[in-house]
Amino acid sequence: MTEAAVAGTPQASDQYVQSLARGLAVIRAFDTDHPVMTLTEVAGRTGLTRATARRFLHTLVELGYVRTDGKTFALTAKVLQLGFAYLSGLSLPQLAQPHLEELSLKLGESTSAAVLDGTDIAYIARVTTRRIMNVGITVGTRFPAYATSMGRVLLAHLPPAELEAYLAAADIKPLTPRALGTVPELLAVLETVRAQGWCLLDQELELGLMSVAAPVYDGPTKVVAAVNVSLQAQSVAAKPDPDAYLSSVAQEIMATAKLVSADLTARG
Repeated sequence: MTEAAVAGTPQASDQYVQSLARGLAVIRAFDTDHPVMTLTEVAGRTGLTRATARRFLHTLVELGYVRTDGKTFALTAKVLQLGFAYLSGLSLPQLAQPHLEELSLKLGESTSAAVLDGTDIAYIARVTTRRIMNVGITVGTRFPAYATSMGRVLLAHLPPAELEAYLAAADIKPLTPRALGTVPELLAVLETVRAQGWCLLDQELELGLMSVAAPVYDGPTKVVAAVNVSLQAQSVAAKPDPDAYLSSVAQEIMATAKLVSADLTARG
């Protein structure tokens, strides 16, 4: 295989800078499975000659993107700057969408992101595997915040004065026979959500529907959105160990929320 093929070279043109393509190929050669490599390994993964790989590696060392102990090479945190300009131009829905798609593919379930808007949540991103609600959910769909998993995550992280204002404005009543319907009940649930870092909603918005949600942070303490996974209660009940399954889903949605939070915080 030629150097150009490995480096992902398009058709040659007078606008194409081969040295830039090769330098980026060297950076891309490092990944989770290859965080530290020798010169020979870098050359092998990029298709470059050892001499060419050496020049690019030492250039990247001089620029601060790669560090070396004289024998091996590894990326530094400075490479993150290369993605900041891209991230800064993305909106929250655009940042969340690929992570929601990955989680949906992994679990085989629908995933969503929402923000608090008045007394409701408003969906800002959605990945659907199948319709499991009587009311179809799309971007822009709204539900009462207190009756949703994402809404409860968002309410749980409101400052006390804002939560008090929400409670004064919201019309809290049970939407299904399984739902809570009083402010004290809601406050008790919000305390649990705040303490554990995620929320399970069990058929309180619609019978047969469950969901698990976690908060999205912009910075260390500011919660700006929530993400969730929608589940069919019947399918959950059919699992060999429903509680263990729900616990695993909670871990997955929290991991996804952290990824979205990291991208949002990096965007600055």
